[in-house]
Amino acid sequence: MHMGLGILQMRLLWVALAWLGLGVCAAAHPGGGSEQPLSRIAVERTVLAVDGAAHVKASPLVLGLKGETSEWVDVEFNHPNPSGDDWIGVFSPAVFSAAICEPENERQDPPVLCTAPIKYQFANFKNEEYNETGKGHLKLQLINQREDFSFALFSGGLTKVAFANPKAPVYPRLAQGKSWNEMTVTWTSGYDITEAVPFVEWGEKGGRRLLSPAGTLTFDRNSMCGAPARTVGWRHPGYIHTSYLKDLWPDSLYTYRIGHRLTNGTRIWSKSYIFKASPYPGQDSLQRVVIFGDMGKAEADGSNEYNDFQPGSLNTTGQIIRDLDNIDMVVQIGDICYANGYLSQWDQFTAQIEPIASTVPYMIGSGNHERDWPGTGSFYGNLDSGGECGVPAQTVFYTPAENRAKFWYATDYGMFRFCIAHTEEDWRPGTEQYKFIEQCLSSLDRQKQPWLVFLAHRVLGYSSCAYYESEGTFEEPMGREALQELWQKHKVDLAMYGHVHSYERTCPVYQAQCVANASSHYSGPFRATTHVVVGGAGASLTEFAAAAPNVRWSHARDFDYGFVKLTAFNHSSMLFEYKRSRDGEVYDHFTISRDYRDVLACAVDNCPRTTLAS
Repeated sequence: MHMGLGILQMRLLWVALAWLGLGVCAAAHPGGGSEQPLSRIAVERTVLAVDGAAHVKASPLVLGLKGETSEWVDVEFNHPNPSGDDWIGVFSPAVFSAAICEPENERQDPPVLCTAPIKYQFANFKNEEYNETGKGHLKLQLINQREDFSFALFSGGLTKVAFANPKAPVYPRLAQGKSWNEMTVTWTSGYDITEAVPFVEWGEKGGRRLLSPAGTLTFDRNSMCGAPARTVGWRHPGYIHTSYLKDLWPDSLYTYRIGHRLTNGTRIWSKSYIFKASPYPGQDSLQRVVIFGDMGKAEADGSNEYNDFQPGSLNTTGQIIRDLDNIDMVVQIGDICYANGYLSQWDQFTAQIEPIASTVPYMIGSGNHERDWPGTGSFYGNLDSGGECGVPAQTVFYTPAENRAKFWYATDYGMFRFCIAHTEEDWRPGTEQYKFIEQCLSSLDRQKQPWLVFLAHRVLGYSSCAYYESEGTFEEPMGREALQELWQKHKVDLAMYGHVHSYERTCPVYQAQCVANASSHYSGPFRATTHVVVGGAGASLTEFAAAAPNVRWSHARDFDYGFVKLTAFNHSSMLFEYKRSRDGEVYDHFTISRDYRDVLACAVDNCPRTTLAS
């Protein structure tokens, strides 16, 4: 593909580069980090001026010639009048102009440039002489995002690069289907259904190949609820395809590759991948699930990470990839990628997790940064989604929910049942979600599936986050009041949350009282639910309350990045491990030993007080 080179100077009139603390619970609501790094650039206030002495050169100009979906690009640049505020912006689509973005209201003048870059880096990053010489060099990583890329120096020049097949299918994401023996494969491409038919070629490893068709979804700018998702952050999300691989044999290995059949008969393929089918519900075998919230994304090349927005996400991703042979499923409970209205970030997140999500089911819940927006029916009417109002999350990822916009669902994995709630919709008695939670918890046969886990984004249980302390709740307001009776009645082993960017484990607790002492080993009859906050997977960390060490139910805390791994050895033994992302080492753990007769036994307030027999 031939791409012309243009020389263009772009002078930035104003850049909002204030150093702000993000996600500090004592200063803001937990789940912070709502200021997306790309929002620091007031790109709509840019003006243009030609300067023939400025230039940007990038190589190679064509990427993915061997089918790669990501490549590193060398960018060289020169500016005759350099400054410490100069920066390189990466734009996609490569042609960006006022014609693609109208002002939000009539009082605004049409902007000269109103498309945000998909990433950026300061010109003097690792170029210590740039401010004197005006010469610099960067290595930036690009992923296939269906369009050409432009590199612009603010102030400076412009050059373009592109992938050989920008429409190619990329970033497969596995998820459990609505039945235990169904796996779904979701991916992104640039092919509309009028151009090509999407499908998956798959089968047992070493066996015959099957073809399964895929459905196709997308959304447009009008689906967004506000700025920046509808303005500077808008970028076409591509086409999202989902195929359903059914009637899988328990624990069998399957290979698959995703493809598109063009109208001329040509077939476009991804590389081949492999996954293991889920065990039969209640099957007695080794089963391992990783759980975390609030991870976000980061750039391997160091770009776009102003103020370390999600500094732990690469470490968390890396540790999970390194242990992937010992992991069967991953659950991320909300605040997925913190796109916050900058749609290009969904591609970048799915590229980051591809080694995980293409190999094991990657299940998600919804958080405030996916759903919340005023006047759209979210339980909280804040601006945290950046105008996305849940649309990208429910489209880019598959969940086995009856209504994917509701975002609550149950999923079984062997001896585990996970009841995944949606805290951005009302969960209180009388609501549709409350009925779902009650049904999910009560319908489980504990003889077959002894390990019952409740998952939600906001802390509906217990947290000694400084913000919650200042509210006088140690929980999301109205969080546990209606639900603690259900947890106790149905003997929920673990309730786990994100939103607060740190780690905390309680004793087995009911009505804010420790029913049993916190321990590294629990045995015998169920006493009460252990609550865990595991929202430290990547986004800026959250402070604990000063009084946290004296809170009776708070047993273990860690102000660091990490995730939880659950291992079910059999029907009577489960291991809980909290691991730090920096080294993958275990920093907190406990085991539960419980036989079915123990599950039948009464605990505090979880058996009928009177019966006909009594």
